Order: sequence, then structure tokens, then C-alpha cells
Amino acid sequence: MADVRGTVAHGFEPVRDAFVRNFEVLGERGAAVAVYRDGRKVVDLWGGTADFDGTAPWAAGTAQVVRSATKGVAAAVPLLLHQRGRLDLDAPVGTYWPEYKTAGKERTRVRDLLSHRAGVPVLDRPLTPSEALDGVAGPLAVAAQAPVWEPGTDHGYHAMTYSWLLGELVLRVSGRSMGRWMADEIARPLGLDLWVGLPAEEAHRVGRIGAVEPPPAPPGGLRLRAKPSVSEAYKDPDSLTRRAFGVIEPLPDENDPVYRAAELPASGGVATARALARVYAAMIGEVEGGPRLFAPATLTQARTEESAGPDRVLVVNTRFGLGYMLHGPACPLLGPTSFGHPGRGGSLAFADPESGTAFGYVTNGMRKGVTADPRAQALVRAVRSVIGGKQGLAG
Repeated sequence: MADVRGTVAHGFEPVRDAFVRNFEVLGERGAAVAVYRDGRKVVDLWGGTADFDGTAPWAAGTAQVVRSATKGVAAAVPLLLHQRGRLDLDAPVGTYWPEYKTAGKERTRVRDLLSHRAGVPVLDRPLTPSEALDGVAGPLAVAAQAPVWEPGTDHGYHAMTYSWLLGELVLRVSGRSMGRWMADEIARPLGLDLWVGLPAEEAHRVGRIGAVEPPPAPPGGLRLRAKPSVSEAYKDPDSLTRRAFGVIEPLPDENDPVYRAAELPASGGVATARALARVYAAMIGEVEGGPRLFAPATLTQARTEESAGPDRVLVVNTRFGLGYMLHGPACPLLGPTSFGHPGRGGSLAFADPESGTAFGYVTNGMRKGVTADPRAQALVRAVRSVIGGKQGLAG
């Protein structure tokens, strides 16, 4: 049996069972999962090893790079700036960032950046790792880039450029970098072990991530022909998929302390599962006496559909609110009111206002695929079985 530690509230034992099964059947190396219900922590589990290729045990405070699950926390920053009257979601981006008003992007609205409708998921010239991490070259590149579709008319996942689009917008509006704003206004008030720009003094807590293969199918198991996927589209070097995920060339080592210390709000966040669940819990209500992040109107804006249908980067149908993936076939969550964000390879965080539930899962074993990781989905199904969440898939 897997060495799983932590606690579950009475009635949430199926989540523990699913977590153990991930190690025994689905090839999990090291992971953690946390769930809040009505502002109270009801699941807090961890197990395996801190490093995907190591032997040291995962500890209660082990954190990991969570890739694009970072986007969901980062999206909260412009929404909170809007909530405070500092940012107009319908204003042109150039109102705050004059250099962005070039090459056909003059009418791009702030909400277009958040909902992956800006038309700049790619760069004509990929950035080197040093350029991507310096906080200057990325914003300059997206400001100069011509859109590949008219902004606001279509959607496609801005896998990497999201870092510089949102990061520079927040800097221009607030005078603080995205990582600094998140630390000051979100992580510290909520007591979160979550960073975009990992401090050197916290580096010892972060495990190594790595690529792992899924376990083999059982003998005689039925093999179905896969539907077209982002993995297939990625094989075409000229596709928007490949170009969107390849705006940094070569891809940096995510275990490198320099990468972890950089502020990449699209992909470079470091967090515990507990922190991810807690921040989403705070988006929908008070958490253990702490502050609520989103006012009701902001919560409605975050999860109201802005983009839906065939995604020009991810190929499959996707649904986005203002910075958040919404419940649907590409990103199954708890039900129609759920909103959140997965991380490529495994991690997942979301909230479901209807049931008052918030969920966070992190892993060090990264699989191929962007959404709907089978380990995360096994845990989501277990949570749904406990709280009776609605399974109807939109889109």
C-alpha cells in the first residue's frame, strides 16, 4: 500500500481511497491533494516521494512547480484590480500599456487577454531561456507581435505568452510585478505556500518534477482509437499548437532554481496542494475566518463564459471565463458552476460555488497532455461521489 499521510473528514474517505489507488494503479510517484468545503479543510493528503526520481518522502509542506495551474491564481490579480476600481475590463489594453497598440492589436481589450482571445499565442521569433526569464524581453516581444487572428473574434490557448500579457498589464496598472502583487495581496493575507518567483529561502521545500509514462494497459484491454488531440497537433512544427508551446526555445529546465525564481505567471508558479485549494476557497467565500477574495460580482465575471468552441491552439473544444477554464469535456470539474485551471502534465485547482467546494492537486510525475489528467480526474470523481456534484458536461 502507498505511504499516504494526512487527514480526511468523516465522509471523505473515498478521496483517500482514490488517492491511494493513484499510486497503486496509475503510476503516481509523489503527490498531494487538498479539498475545502464551505471554507473548512476536509481533505489534506500527501504521499510518495518529493522528487519524481528520488527516495526522500513527500512532506506535509512539500511544494511543486504547478505549470499552468498558475494561470488561475494569476488571473485573480487583474480581477481584483478591477474589483478595486483600478482596471477596466472593457478598456483597450493600450490604455494601460501604450506600446501594445501596434500591429493590429489596438482594439484588444483587457478581457481578451484574460479569455485567450488576444490572438498572440505565438511569437514570430521564439525567445531564449534567458530572454524569457528576464522580465523585459517577453513583454517587448508580445507588444511587437502581430496577432494571428483579429483580437476578440476567436480564441486559442495562450500557453506561454499569457505570462507576459498579464504580467506586464499588472505592472503597468499597479506598479508591482505580478509575483510581488500576489505575494503581498493574496499569498500573505491567506497564509499560502504559493509563489510566482520562488524565494531562495523556500527552495529546499520544492521537489523535482519529471516526465513519467502512464502504466501499461491491462492485457486484453479494449483499445479505442483516440480522438484528435493536442499531442497530435504538437507533432506538426508549423501548427499553432507547437508554436504556442514553443515560444521559449529551447525549453528551460523547470527544476532549475533560476527558472523557479523567475516570474512566469503562465507556467512557473510553485505551490502546495493545500495552498491551491485554499486560494480557490477564498475566491468563493471566507476560509477559516480569513478574508474572501472575490466579491459576488467578481466571482460571476470570473466564471461567465467568454470563449467556447474549437480552440485554435488546443484543437479540442474549450471553454474559458475571465482567466479560468470552465467545466466541460476538455476540463471536467465538479459541475456547471465550476471554474479553475489545470497544469500541463497533471496539476489541477478549481472551485465550485454551487457546492462550496475548492480543490487542489499537485504531482511531480508529469504526463503527456494538457487537461483531464486521469489521476486528477480520479480524485475529482471521488469528491463528486461524496458531495453529489452534478456531472452534466457543457459544450
